[in-house]
Amino acid sequence: MRWHKRLLAAGAVAALTLTASACGGGKVRGSDGYAQPSTSQDGQNTQSAADATFVYVPNLDVVTDWDPASSYSNEIIAMQNIYESLTRYNPRTKQAEPRLATSWTSSADGKKWTFTLRQGAKFHTGRPVDAAAAKAAIERTMEIGEGAAYIWGAVKKIEAKDPATLEFTLDYPTALDLVASAGYASYVYDTTASGSGDLKTWFGEGRDAGSGPYTIDTWEKGKENELTLKAFDDYWGGWDGPHYKKITYRVTPELTTAWQLLKRGEVSFVQRLNPQLFAQANSTPTVQAAQTPSFQNLLTLFNTQSGPLKDVRLRRAMQKAIDYDGLVAALKGAAVPGGGLVPEGLLGFAPDRTPKQDLAGAEALLKEAGYGPGGKKLDLTLTYAQGDSDQEVLVTLLSSALDKLNVKLSAKPLQWTTQWDQGKAKDPAKRQDIFIMYWYPDYADAFSWFVNVFRSEDPVSFNLSYLKDDAIDKQIDELPQLTATDRDAAEKAYAEVQNKIIDERAAVAVPYVQNYQRAFATSVQGYVDNPAYPNVVFVHDLKPGA
Repeated sequence: MRWHKRLLAAGAVAALTLTASACGGGKVRGSDGYAQPSTSQDGQNTQSAADATFVYVPNLDVVTDWDPASSYSNEIIAMQNIYESLTRYNPRTKQAEPRLATSWTSSADGKKWTFTLRQGAKFHTGRPVDAAAAKAAIERTMEIGEGAAYIWGAVKKIEAKDPATLEFTLDYPTALDLVASAGYASYVYDTTASGSGDLKTWFGEGRDAGSGPYTIDTWEKGKENELTLKAFDDYWGGWDGPHYKKITYRVTPELTTAWQLLKRGEVSFVQRLNPQLFAQANSTPTVQAAQTPSFQNLLTLFNTQSGPLKDVRLRRAMQKAIDYDGLVAALKGAAVPGGGLVPEGLLGFAPDRTPKQDLAGAEALLKEAGYGPGGKKLDLTLTYAQGDSDQEVLVTLLSSALDKLNVKLSAKPLQWTTQWDQGKAKDPAKRQDIFIMYWYPDYADAFSWFVNVFRSEDPVSFNLSYLKDDAIDKQIDELPQLTATDRDAAEKAYAEVQNKIIDERAAVAVPYVQNYQRAFATSVQGYVDNPAYPNVVFVHDLKPGA
């Protein structure tokens, strides 16, 4: 279910106390030991390049689902090192680049795509990665229909023309090279790995059937060193030169503990630090720090269908009341200003849309509607993620601003499932006036925000502004075809639909885009954050230094 990933996204930004739900048994494969970096008396990493282990420190349990067809959660940080897709998104070029496919073409109408597969790639089972195997994997993912399988929704037929040629026929045009780079549900895997046994059960016991540079070595659910991967010797990308031959995922819920482990040289990479610890990382000689804007933004959704915010003037007043600059400043580098619905780096990003607080404008709109200073008091309800300190800052600043405008904001922190249930309530009177949540795409394309959050939807799922606009729906439906066939026209269409949603209908405000703040050992060479794959480190791309 799509909500599950959103829950984990919110939790990761919060106080880091959530525990991911388990799926599968948690059996151990291989030895009981876990490779750890050796250290000298001063605590510095002394392991050689030949036996180097990359130790990744997540704050939550790693694996919730080992099946590459349905995987849709934290295990992406491991799965992207075990499995591969036809393509991978490059944030610098903003395009898909070769992975298991070396090249691809599309018809002029964007409804037929042909991928040429890489020669010499093997699954960890020993079977060659050919077109028939890729076809079987994608068709199984589509048939199961879980997780992010919807990304293949345009696919009408898949054919293996020959061992190296995979052809897709689509019901409607879409940018299939981007779809094929998705962080979830795009994996190519060996569907014959379990023999006559049930494949999902086989995966659930801690096995894999990928073609990536690493394969599962040991897995023990609930342990601190939950998962270790080892190098797949026959990986098509090769192992010439220094490489990390193992990856250990060491679950460490407390940020301060993770930071101490990194300073002592016991771990290689800490997924997230708070602003105070990140500032220390920037001034610690044995540590590197990296700060990168992500594709994850915070949405403040306004109820367009019921309650006082049914009045568009009041929704516009709420947009103007948010202290965007103050919020970004208070988060001390953990966020950057939003630029419309689409984060920077994706088609549709509008840098000229950065919002600013305008209390005088908000007051004028409130007075026009009969509220504000000297008028009726306006009472509004708001729900947000319980324990999320970043969202709490937004609520505090907004409540303070609205107090000055004779608006009482009753803000309630809720667990995600409770908040979501309230937002989907069949009785409109039970719904909140303002709903705060994060959003990020399943692949590097802005369509996800529009089709999931702002297209008319009955029953309600993620359209929690309850926007119903036939003209906007029509524009949204045209976006995939334009992206596939005319990117200039798509850019213009994204700008127009954002104008309608944000300016004309005032259905949402976008306070900020989250920044990824990483810290890692100085010995780690070549790390680049890729926001299309949240929290993933592509370890084969790195070089272990001295």
